[in-house]
Amino acid sequence: MYLYGFARGLVKIAFGMIYRIEVQGLENVPATGGAIVCGNHFNARDPLIVGITMKRPISFMAKQELFRNKLLAWVITGMGVFPVKRGQPDRAALKRSIDVLQSGTCFGIFPEGTRNKTGKLGKAEPGTAYLALKSGAPVIPVGISSAYKLFGPIIVKYGKPVKLDAFRDAKLTSEALEAVSDAIMAGIAAQLEPPATYVAASRQQDEEPK
Repeated sequence: MYLYGFARGLVKIAFGMIYRIEVQGLENVPATGGAIVCGNHFNARDPLIVGITMKRPISFMAKQELFRNKLLAWVITGMGVFPVKRGQPDRAALKRSIDVLQSGTCFGIFPEGTRNKTGKLGKAEPGTAYLALKSGAPVIPVGISSAYKLFGPIIVKYGKPVKLDAFRDAKLTSEALEAVSDAIMAGIAAQLEPPATYVAASRQQDEEPK
């Protein structure tokens, strides 16, 4: 916890000097218990922004390549980040995510699975929906709106928990995971400034060129 507080403090001071950070909706984050914080991921700084704006400690998973740099690995590990293998199922990372939630800690994840350089929300990977249904933890959408320009604004807006009660007892079918993924992404879209319109996964597939 000391390392987390120290690393978080360093990043918060540094970012506070070069950006104008505005945080909204922190009251929507549960004060106790595990919670899944899901956000858009347009910039590599996004996990750090969530980490320094949350009042509670939060853990993330990140591609294992980031841990090759010893200094960066020290900083992000201190902020509760652990590695995940990309492009293949990583049961160890999934199990650790569930363990984090069951321990009563917040877990942050970007449903699209990787940084989206288009500036528009894309289709979510099924892992986030699976984690939400498997753990039963509330899902808090967060929208990060910024071009990350020097001394420019960063708006971080936390929304109310995504309504997933209708899916909590459902079987983990591909259709259920897709519906939950769409609900989560729509929740994230509503937190962006200005609010974005999320195109559901089924509609994205229909609109793809043949």
